[in-house]
Amino acid sequence: MRVDIISGPQPGPYTGSRAGLTVFDSAAAPADPELLARVREGTETADLAAPPVVLPDFCHKGKSEMPSSIAVATRGAIRPALTDAALNCGMALATLDVPRPSASAVEEFYRRVKHRYPNPPAWRFELSRAEVLRAAVEGAGFAAERYGIDAADVERIEEYGRLPVEEYGGAARARRELPWICVQLARLRFGGIGPSTHFLELQEVEEVLEPEIAGRLGLHQGQVTLQYHNGGGVLTGQLGELYARRRAASRQLRIEMAVQKPVSHLLRAGSRDELRRRYATYFRHGCPSVPVDGDDGRRVLLAQRLAMNYGFAYRLATYASLSAFARLAFGASLRLVVDSPHNSVYEELVDGRPAFVHRHNAARAWTPDMLPGHPAFAHTGQPLLVPGTNRTSSFLCVPAPGAHRSLYTACHGTGSVISEFERSGRSGPDPLHRHTMRFGYDRTAPRSVPQLDDTGVNAAVAILIGNGLVRPVVRLRPFAVLS
Repeated sequence: MRVDIISGPQPGPYTGSRAGLTVFDSAAAPADPELLARVREGTETADLAAPPVVLPDFCHKGKSEMPSSIAVATRGAIRPALTDAALNCGMALATLDVPRPSASAVEEFYRRVKHRYPNPPAWRFELSRAEVLRAAVEGAGFAAERYGIDAADVERIEEYGRLPVEEYGGAARARRELPWICVQLARLRFGGIGPSTHFLELQEVEEVLEPEIAGRLGLHQGQVTLQYHNGGGVLTGQLGELYARRRAASRQLRIEMAVQKPVSHLLRAGSRDELRRRYATYFRHGCPSVPVDGDDGRRVLLAQRLAMNYGFAYRLATYASLSAFARLAFGASLRLVVDSPHNSVYEELVDGRPAFVHRHNAARAWTPDMLPGHPAFAHTGQPLLVPGTNRTSSFLCVPAPGAHRSLYTACHGTGSVISEFERSGRSGPDPLHRHTMRFGYDRTAPRSVPQLDDTGVNAAVAILIGNGLVRPVVRLRPFAVLS
């Protein structure tokens, strides 16, 4: 059954800035004015390379300084608080080469996942100190070597899973700059899913919307897929708090950093001016700017690249475990379609000049012309996961020619729009009466949860399509989830 994604209220044509912001919303799903004001206030003193971008699923989570679903480009400086404290939280999609498994096989799969990645987590060393450093420097390449991951899978990871660190001092400086306590804690876990907004979902390809592109990406009608959303590991959050004062820090992390931050920043200051500057940058609340032209800028950029690399390696380690469990429970092989972070800071060209693009709960959407010669994405551009919830469809999309309007960015989900549609009565039960088998981290049996219709997710995706930002390739329908 083909479902028209652009049904219902339509977004108007793109009209440019709204009080200094570029906002992508619609009459059916308008952006919250109070949150728009918060974005303006948080970026008003930034050296902006373009108006900040606001996308669908625009909402605010209490642990974050800025609302979700934004992209902000600055010149000559970065602002860590414009994205998440823990960089490289991200999502991945993989295909299975078997038909939909039985309920008992699904239960066995999730049982193995929960045993390997319990919540609360087991505290055991999984890496040596040298391996933590390798993961932070080498990124996905380290995990691929450790777990025997096929090179074709690594090609499906954004940036091939590694940002170069050599220009900021490389491995030698990483050893000097990474605090001993941060490295030791990063040894304890390597891979995971986790509760809350993180999930591990089994789905079927319900509808193919772009057959040629779907074929290039290895997707077809009725195929079983595995989508997961997880963080970048312990080290990413440690570095996020080390180089800024963040709301997301736990009590334990704050205690740790009360000792470590003065050692890393204040005791190493070369002058009173540097000491005052570092205190203002790393110890005070707000959204401080760090100029990249100077040693502090190089330190922060190195830390952010180490965090990104560690996150890529961490998620690939998770993929390795899921591959093993799929073989044992389903007799299936996994093949990665795409792995993409949605909390990142990348140096990119904006209006032909270098800028730092901060994406907060928003994914990069590079078009094919930006990936010439790429072994997987040269003809499609960077694929984008735009999930609904475990009660609705999700979409895999590719960038459309108008992606430059949003700083080549798309929202990483549509959950807040779906929730608002359900609350307001505009969305109701799934007309086909489908259910999702929902697993938790406790020992109770999975629950069968009734699904919703796709009115909410369609409205959010319609904004992206109507403004020429993305093209939907396939619609994915869930049948089981761990969250």
